[in-house]
Amino acid sequence: MSAIQLAALARTVEPQSMLRRFLALDAVVTGTNALAYLAFSGPLGRFLGVDATLLLALGAFLALYSAGVGLLAARRRPPALGVRAVVEGNLAWAAVSLVALALWLTPSTPGAVWTVLQALTVAGFAVLQHLALKARQGSDV
Repeated sequence: MSAIQLAALARTVEPQSMLRRFLALDAVVTGTNALAYLAFSGPLGRFLGVDATLLLALGAFLALYSAGVGLLAARRRPPALGVRAVVEGNLAWAAVSLVALALWLTPSTPGAVWTVLQALTVAGFAVLQHLALKARQGSDV
């Protein structure tokens, strides 16, 4: 992805703002997902063909993760180590989601589609955050 495309997505050319915006967007999307899992685990579980208890556990984990990513995004200059941890966490989440779908979960068709879409979304956040971190590090030279 070119710097121009990255800047267009972030709606800024300033690498620090790009990074913070991509982290904040990740926190909002993850937090929304967490709240949905926590508040509607029963109906969502039936629709997605996934155990409601699993959704509750995932919702609690995602709420904590979202809060951590949000705190990182709120920092004037998020530390590179923290950003790398989020990138790696997002990539791990995407990989585990797809492996679970292939080996463990037996969701409904909407559940299978949801699992793939959320894995791709999370992997996309990881890529954007990684590129924004690289752009910030390049501008520090």
